[in-house]
Amino acid sequence: MRVAAISDIHANLPALEAVLEATEAAGVEETWCLGDVVGYGVEPDACADLVRERCDVCLVGNHDIAVLGALNVASFSEAAAVAVEWTRANVAERTLEFLRELEPSGERGGFGLFHASPCDPVWEYVLSREQADAGMAANPLRIGLIGHSHVALFFNRPDGSEDGGETRAGEAGDGALLDLAEGAWLVNPGSVGQPRDGDPRAAWLELDTEAMTARFHRVAYEIGRAAGPIAAAGLPSRLAARLYAGK
Repeated sequence: MRVAAISDIHANLPALEAVLEATEAAGVEETWCLGDVVGYGVEPDACADLVRERCDVCLVGNHDIAVLGALNVASFSEAAAVAVEWTRANVAERTLEFLRELEPSGERGGFGLFHASPCDPVWEYVLSREQADAGMAANPLRIGLIGHSHVALFFNRPDGSEDGGETRAGEAGDGALLDLAEGAWLVNPGSVGQPRDGDPRAAWLELDTEAMTARFHRVAYEIGRAAGPIAAAGLPSRLAARLYAGK
């Protein structure tokens, strides 16, 4: 089966539309969303509607939980907290109902799915080998997909290596291909709507569950269609500017 894994949409409708167009062209059979459908951007309802329609599974992320009022925004950056408050004031009830139904972790097709990490599905940023080793140990399945950090990356611990000394890690550019047939893995598809790896293009991951491969993809989209409405809504200018930089 061919699967598209997406994450961290953050109410960026043009980016989500571009990614879904690319996944359809690639002929994927299922789409898995790792959470943070809303936050930062200003089209939460349209994004939630598309995710509900097009994704076979969706997790809840920390921004989604914050918009629901179940997570204190004191731990967020100032700009992120302002965006959460804006979303709370403008989001439709149907979107809130959808987000309330979601969990921050799950399993699909033999893959562990986590918004953030197997150790802390809501909040931990997995950016180091030490964090990845702990996450792979905590994941009951051999392969885990994670989001939250907005960086397309991977961690792999070979079979027979339990102390983490042989764990390899790396950021993954457009077209990078992973062979998932052996070892333990944590793979982050990167962010659809708020990339932070220096590449402003929307990110997604293509899985082939028969060949056991994962290929990273980047998709160009009209950034101005997302940045302009953010500015017009009176949200912090940084939320619009960072879309152009991918940081």
